[in-house]
Amino acid sequence: MSWKTLDDMDLAGKLVLTRVDINVPMENGRVTDDTRIQRILPTLRDILAAGGRPVMLAHFGRPKGKPNPDMSLRLVAPALEAALGQPITFFEKPARADLDALPEGAVALIENTRFSPQETENAPEMAAFLASLGDVYCNDAFSAAHRAHASTEGVAKLLPSCAGRLMQAELSALEAALGAPKRPVTAVVGGAKVSTKLELLGNLVHRVDTLVIGGGMANTFLAAQGIDVGKSLAEHEMTDTAIQILETARVAGCRILLPSDVVVARAFEAHAECEVVPADACPADAMILDAGPDATAQIVAAFEASKTLIWNGPLGAFEIPPFDTATNAAAQAAARLTREGRLISVAGGGDTVAALNTSGAGTDFTYISTAGGAFLEWMEGKTLPGVAALQG
Repeated sequence: MSWKTLDDMDLAGKLVLTRVDINVPMENGRVTDDTRIQRILPTLRDILAAGGRPVMLAHFGRPKGKPNPDMSLRLVAPALEAALGQPITFFEKPARADLDALPEGAVALIENTRFSPQETENAPEMAAFLASLGDVYCNDAFSAAHRAHASTEGVAKLLPSCAGRLMQAELSALEAALGAPKRPVTAVVGGAKVSTKLELLGNLVHRVDTLVIGGGMANTFLAAQGIDVGKSLAEHEMTDTAIQILETARVAGCRILLPSDVVVARAFEAHAECEVVPADACPADAMILDAGPDATAQIVAAFEASKTLIWNGPLGAFEIPPFDTATNAAAQAAARLTREGRLISVAGGGDTVAALNTSGAGTDFTYISTAGGAFLEWMEGKTLPGVAALQG
């Protein structure tokens, strides 16, 4: 990869335009989860330590190109100040002279970039205005890197540019998982629908050695092979597509791992009465809600035979016990192998992060991305505009 990091830039005395993701959840005017704020602190502190002054650019909510006081970054500033341990100067629309007047060691925050329609349009005029406010551009918002916006892509082409620490960690982890991975590579793809992850599956069968398919997606693949899945969630209209993916994988030499046994229940509710049956023996009045113990053992064996694991999506209805059993067991096995130095494990996506945190295994994974859409598009093999703009 040819992108630069903060270590490659001369920041002393410079204004460093720093694109961050502080799109945090709020309730009654207070930030309820400051994870995203905590994740940008290393970048801000390293810029300050190098003698630069960070000028943060960010979006908040979906104001649709119009100012909205409920989506002002002014609301996030107190939580930022508390986390960073110093005051932050807030600007609605600064001139360069305003920023030049900031003292050494100052940190600035500019109002929500999406208050202007020119942000999402990636208008040259807005990119030029943003570029006029800084000497160096640093993108630390991988989660917004799949958007070609003025603050993520346009301005990067107008200033010396680099990746911040969070962006650097994301890109390094993903490169290790899919770019030039240690083999064998296993991927876990779960979730409800095949239709939402067609591009992902199509890319992975050419990139990994074993592909574990779980959740409702697995039901669709079982049904495509003529197996009766009862009342399970399944996309029966995707039969031809599922068969095509299986054939593509066969030709590519990618092993597809579908559940050999499953956990079924008549009710989709916590602690519902359930039983384990072979995957081809789901009762007509029941639903498949999790992978069974034999299937879980096969997944763990695949992990043990691998050197790299990339994970997106749960193996069952993990929100409702006991249908979180397979996800938890597989996650804990991946965590153990990572602790032992036998596995590089990278995971991402909303449900994935929640499932791994619920299992208690997340802290031991090599890297967990909170980027959502950008993480998925990377796995799909797409070029991310915000990353491409950093490459020299």
